Amino acid sequence: MAFGARPDAGSARPQTVASHPVCGGGPNDWDGFRVMAMKSLATTRTGRAVGAALLTLAVNISCAASTLPARWQLNMTPGVTQTARNAYTAHMIVLWVCVVIGIIVFGAMAYAMFKFRKSKGAVAAQWSHNTKAEVVWTVIPILILIVCAWPATGMLIKQADTSNATLTIKVTGYQWKWRYDYLDYEGKPTGVGFMSKLDSESDKTRQLGSGLDPHAVKTGNEATYLLNVDKPLVLPTGAKIRFVITSDDVIHSWWVPALGWKVDANPEIINDAWTLIEQPGTYRGQCAELCGQDHGFMPIVVEAKPKAEFDQWLAAQQAAAAPAAATAAPAPAAPQG
Repeated sequence: MAFGARPDAGSARPQTVASHPVCGGGPNDWDGFRVMAMKSLATTRTGRAVGAALLTLAVNISCAASTLPARWQLNMTPGVTQTARNAYTAHMIVLWVCVVIGIIVFGAMAYAMFKFRKSKGAVAAQWSHNTKAEVVWTVIPILILIVCAWPATGMLIKQADTSNATLTIKVTGYQWKWRYDYLDYEGKPTGVGFMSKLDSESDKTRQLGSGLDPHAVKTGNEATYLLNVDKPLVLPTGAKIRFVITSDDVIHSWWVPALGWKVDANPEIINDAWTLIEQPGTYRGQCAELCGQDHGFMPIVVEAKPKAEFDQWLAAQQAAAAPAAATAAPAPAAPQG
């Protein structure tokens, strides 16, 4: 299952599925390259193979800055938070370290096999230990691990620091839906909370014998079958948001790839995490821990708004919740005497 994001129309570069049949990038990013490559390479079989490889590379490059998924995408995306970019950076560092190690190791193997093959009269040396070689292949891996662990440790320390948050959200997992409670915003309780579950259109379509087409389930031009909810989690951009995550029944896992982390929701245990979303948009995820028969029908939708729009939304939610709270409040007891 793939997850993606659909930034709002006001963002610097709108990313919608309609603008690109594969990854959602704008047509100007790749159409010129496609036409030029196809004209020059389509005349031969080798040219067609090279052209296909180059087009795939171009599509992956154009999608690299997007949080939308792409068919045959070969890499992670940087996401929309610093935490996500840290994970992407750490991944790329380790990837290139592995590439260099692979080139050296397999290059040495290939050279040894062909240079010192039996047909050329090579005779294998008879020895069992080489102190210098053993020191080298012990010390170098240790240094590589230290080089990788040093920045990774700093990233993990920053990721664990949930202090000084502007907004605190309590996330509770249920079979098979989520509850979001806005505990406090800018130091004040909000009284806002709601359940969020699979949207009705996806729910009807998934039923056996429904006869409905999953490809027809869309939000705008974005395919959202099993990836949409009735009430998204609305968050402000540019503000540090703390999440306290738990479960009411079994183990769940709250995961939105564009945010760069996932955290388990365990019964009777509270885990915490934080994010700071930089781009307005809609970011999708799902429960990432097998939690029962409807585990695959437990999507997450985060709708990030600029702070002014979020403040308006929160005020509207508080106004709607006030009459309900007043109705539910018990009548004062009659005075005695």
